[in-house]
Formats: sequence, structure tokens, C-alpha cells
Amino acid sequence: MKNIERPSGFTAGLLALLVGSLVAGCGKDPVLGGAGMAELAPSVIATSPVAGAVGVALGARTVTASFSKAMNPATLTGASFSLACPAGTAVAGGVSYSTAGNIASFVASADLPGATTCTATVTTAAQDSFGIPLDAAVSWSFTTAPPPDTTAPLVSSTTPLAGASGVAFNTLVTASFSEAMDPLSISGASFSLACPAGTAITATVAYASSGSIATLTPAANLPPSTVCAASIATTARDAAGNALASPFNWSFTTGAAPDTTAPTVISTVPVAGATGVALNTQVSANFSEPMNPASLSTSSFSLACPAGTARAGSVAYSGSGKAASFTPAASLPASTACAASISTGATDAAGNALAAAFAWSFTTGAAADTTAPTVISTNSADGAVGVCINKTINASFSEPMDPLSITTASFTLAITGGASVAGVVAYDSATRIASFNPSANLIGTPPTGYTATIKGGVNGVKDLAGNPLAADRISRFTTNASTCAGAPALGAAASFGSFGGNATLTNDGLNTVINGDIGVNAASTTITGFRDSGGNVYTVTPNNDGKVNGLVYTLTAPPGSVAGEAVTAARADAVLAFDAISPGNLPGGLDVSSLAQCPSCGGAGGGPDELAGRTLPPGVYLSSTGTYDIGGAGRTTASLTLDAGGDANAVWVFQTAAGTGTLNVGLTGPATPAVPIQVLLINGARPRNVFWFVPGGANIGTGSTMVGTLLADASITLSTTGGSPPTAVTTTLEGRAIALTAAVTMTNSVINLPTP
Repeated sequence: MKNIERPSGFTAGLLALLVGSLVAGCGKDPVLGGAGMAELAPSVIATSPVAGAVGVALGARTVTASFSKAMNPATLTGASFSLACPAGTAVAGGVSYSTAGNIASFVASADLPGATTCTATVTTAAQDSFGIPLDAAVSWSFTTAPPPDTTAPLVSSTTPLAGASGVAFNTLVTASFSEAMDPLSISGASFSLACPAGTAITATVAYASSGSIATLTPAANLPPSTVCAASIATTARDAAGNALASPFNWSFTTGAAPDTTAPTVISTVPVAGATGVALNTQVSANFSEPMNPASLSTSSFSLACPAGTARAGSVAYSGSGKAASFTPAASLPASTACAASISTGATDAAGNALAAAFAWSFTTGAAADTTAPTVISTNSADGAVGVCINKTINASFSEPMDPLSITTASFTLAITGGASVAGVVAYDSATRIASFNPSANLIGTPPTGYTATIKGGVNGVKDLAGNPLAADRISRFTTNASTCAGAPALGAAASFGSFGGNATLTNDGLNTVINGDIGVNAASTTITGFRDSGGNVYTVTPNNDGKVNGLVYTLTAPPGSVAGEAVTAARADAVLAFDAISPGNLPGGLDVSSLAQCPSCGGAGGGPDELAGRTLPPGVYLSSTGTYDIGGAGRTTASLTLDAGGDANAVWVFQTAAGTGTLNVGLTGPATPAVPIQVLLINGARPRNVFWFVPGGANIGTGSTMVGTLLADASITLSTTGGSPPTAVTTTLEGRAIALTAAVTMTNSVINLPTP
């Protein structure tokens, strides 16, 4: 538009007359013609930041609007130019105007909030120098950069766990962090191990950015039966340069034997054969024991969709969940059969490889997963009182979660209104339960309130499709001076799936598999029908050839071991555990046949010693008759169910009479029960936390599935039915069969050592 020179008598009154005429003339300017005021009205022609900008610096407090013409500074105030971060939350600040460029500036009084969408608005109250208002209100948005990281990193989990005993002396040691760390700060100077305390172990330290795990690999086997102290110094820093707030120290005790048991894949997500799988899912596998993070990569964990067409992606390992996750680089193809595989390149913390490659398949659906996960329960429950001081806090989720998102940054515990509680976290993919384990007992005297928080939102816990918890889940509870019943320490006996005391250990059949070690505190000639992973063979025949997915230990075996050391230590620790769960040392057990003592036990059922058909919460149980039966001849054919109520550390101890008490499960002999007896675990119950005090021995019937560690002073028998594959009936024990002085006999039996 051309500049117009004013006549000598041009006054404000004439301007008013012209404006009035323009309005009366329906928008036609009687002097200038055209669209009149619409053409004269000022407009916003540029902004800073521009609309849609992202990553705007938090310290860039100035937001500007450039106008098409000179403006009246008096009309540019907080009433006409404002900023909200986020929408609806006004930002305090002031407005100024510069005639050079016709620019109005909103200057915030403080730095803008991080990772926030801000909206700036200029209203029609802004007028030009002639009093003509802005042609239309203008709003635009931009997003600020994330706030600077000033939070100290935390150690989220360790292997071995603090206080662990019977740790294999050929293990490596790991620590998982709550966030990405500076790899240069993770070294032998910041991560060290001493066995015993004060005697440094020569080792190498590595850091895996996928999973934020530091791994310490000793140059030689650790000394057996020794307390080892691990430490991470404050020189360990996160990627932003923040150091650990304080050194992190923990200790564990080695056992008398190495770990020679091959790891196994115990569960997967998706499960084998699943259909309708979300296109944006991660693919994960949960292992039976801690793994070497360096062995899990795209070289050992692969995905093909369809079979034969490899998918690009990345692999990460979660130390807290003993799980590896494959994250595809792009969404999976719809309605397609996918094949996942983990090779024998995957090794456990002792260097044992998977015995064989593990493969499974699933079929995708037509859509992505956009549903946020939920916390379906917490333990302790919100509002609980009288909580024991050694409580581990648990949260159960509605769907499989990303273990890497569950850290000490996303799952926290604090005194209500007070200090944070130090601890470590774990996630069990099989039960979908996350646990916060405090580093020290909580305060119980006086009773103290605590608040557990599971964080939602962008920095919170996420499912395997990346959907975060919608909002924080908070639960509050109050302690007292009580302590929760804990599992007895098994020490050097922990690695044994079966132990024949001072007697014999015998297998009959070809289907027997022991996923762990076995042993006797006697000569090697007392082992019959087994071969172990070290190539050692113990009196096998064409009909009696069992596999030990570990080693056989005796007073003279395996070759190269210290004679008798492993079995002597194992028996000594097993005796301590046996005594620890006896009625004499653990009195006050509940009589399952008494509703007065145990209202949730379901009454007398099939008899005072009958466990079949019952659903039992955690606790110590006794038998009024001195024996226990789960089904059997002339008895109820039903399962025993153990309900943890969402407590991943719930413990069950079943006591029979001291000296003579026995346990019978199902039927033995050539006849197989029509419905084999099972012990079922629900709501977080774990085999490692179930114990049976049976001094008089135990019989586990053919085809049954038994759970827990059997501690006996007499013989233990698992099935008596022979036969050859594939017709032979298999009996399963998810636990251990440990006889202190007598024999263990098994026929076509599978023993799965409980996961740590």
C-alpha cells in the first residue's frame, strides 16, 4: 500500500469522521475505497517461537508477535498478550513493545516448564496507532524441551541379590540402574568386589546401554563359602553427569559348587501360538536364572515376520526381571505369522549356554495396542495397618509390562510426608508382579506411615507396547513391630534339585530330567541311572537313563572337584533349613481342619490331614494328625491351591509331626490317577517360597505335579511307574527333593529347580 500524505488541516476529528463514514458505508472507505477497515486492521505476521516448534529452551522466556503495522503500545499488555503453559495455566510475565519491527514481547518471570505445550494468545484488544483493533485474535502453540536432568541415578537391582547365600562361585555380578549411565564412569574404579571384605577381586567391568546394566566379571572363580562385598562408588554418573547420591553396597555368600546348570526359557510374551497380537508389541522371554547381559543381542535373539523375513530391531536385558526383550524397529505386519528364536549364544551369569535353541511363533492381529495398563492390586493394600517391618511391597498389573520401565525411579517408597526409602525392585513376568524390596527393615516402633508410588505418564511404567500407566498409583499403609515369616535359607543346598543324604539317589526310566544339581553325601556308586552335563555317567542302562542339567556331586565326584566339599556343605545347610521350619523352631502353625484357627481353609474337607480341594493363603500350617495327604486312595481327587494375594514374597510352611510326620500326594504304583493331583500357585505364589517339613518322608504319586522344597529325614519317592517314552507317565516337582539321611527314588520324574 502506498503511503498517503495528510492534508494540512487533517485532525483527529476528521479521522473519526472517516472511520464513522466507513462503518456507515458497509465497510467502504469513502476516501480510500476498497474494503476499508478490513484492509486497515493490523495482523500478526510472524511469531517466535513459530507455531508448532518443539524443543524450545526453558530459559527462552521471551515470546514475540510481529505485526503488519505500527501498534499502540498502551494496548499491548498482559490483557491482550498472554502465555499459558500448559493450556489453562497462565504464565506470569510482562509485555513490552518495540517500534523497530513492530514487535510485541511477552517476557516470562521464570523459566518455562519442561516438556510442556505452551499456548500464546494475542487478542483483538491489541490496536494499531490509529485505534484499529487486530483483525482477529491469534493463538499459537509450541513445546518446550525436557527439563534438565538433575536427579541422581539409583541402583534398581543386583545379581546376586543382597543377602543371597549358596551363590555359585563362578558367577558374574551385575547392577542395573534406574536410568542411562555414562559408560566412561562405569569401570573397575567405580564398581568393585571383595571376597572376603577387604580382599579385592581382580575383575573386568563392562556397561550395557541396552538395559543400563553394569557387569563385573571376576578374572577367576570366587573363593567358595565366602562372604563377598560388592560396591558401586559415587563416581558412577548418569548420562547427564549426575553422580550416585551415596555409595551402593551389598553382600552375598558363595557356595561350595559352581553353577553348571544350563538356563531355560520359562515363559514368553506373546505366548507360543498366540493370535491377534498387537502390531506394536515387544517380544520378550523370561529366563530361569540371571543371564549375562552381553550375550543377549540381535545375534542371539531374533524375530522374523513372516518366517524367513528377518525384522530389524534392538534387544535389551532386564536384570530385575531376568527377561530379554526384542523391540522391532517398526510395527509388525498385520495378520502375519512371526517366528522368534533365542540361540545357544545366550548364556547365564556363570557362562552356561541354553542347552538348545528356543523358538516359538505367534500371529499378529490387525491393530496396535493403545490401551494403558492398570494396577489391579497392591500388597500391602491401600490403607492397611499392622504391616510387618520386613515387608516387600508388590503391585500386580493388568497385562505384561516392560521390565526396563520398572526401576527405583518409577516404583518408589517413602515415609508418608518424609524421607525416601532405599531399596531395589524386581519384576516377575510370569505373575506380572513388580516388587520393591527395602534395603533395611521399615520403622515399626512407633507405628509409621509409608507411601508407595508407581509412576504413570511419560516417565512411568509401561506395557510391552509402550503404553504408560495413565496416572500415578499410590497406596499408603502403616507398620507395627511385627515381622513377616520368611523363607529359610538353603545355602549350599539351594542348587540341588535332589539330594539323597547319606544314602542313595536312584532313577528308573528314560523321562527323568533334573534341572539343577543332584548329590549324595556318600560314594559315587550310590548314584544310579543318571548322566550329567559334564559328561559324567552313573550306572545307566537302556531303560534307566536320566539327564541332570547340572552336575552330580558325591564324596568323590564330579572329577576335578574338591572331594566331598559340595555335598558336605549342602547337607549341613539343609539340616539348618530343616530345623528352621520345624514346629519346635516355628511354633504356632494353623490347623487346616479348624475353622476357628483358619477360617479361609475351607473346613474339615476330606479329613483333618487332607489338603486336596483347599485354597490356602500364606502362613505356617500344621496337621492335627501329624501327617498330610493331598488326595490318594479313597480320598478326594482335587488340587491344592496356594493363593499369594499379590504378594510375590508370600511363604508357606507345611509342618507334619516331628520325627514321624509324612506326606502323601496322589497315588503311587502302576495305576495312574484319573485326575492327577496338582498343587496350583495363583496371584504371585512362587515355588521357591513353599516348604514341607516331612521328617517321616514323602511319596509323590504318579503323574502328579508337586510344588515346593521337600525336607525329609527319611526317604522321598517320586512315582513308581516305569515305561518308555512316549507312553511313560511323568511326575513333576517344581522345587527340591532333599532327604537328609535317607534315599531319594524317582521314576520318569522332572524336577525344576525354583527360580531365584
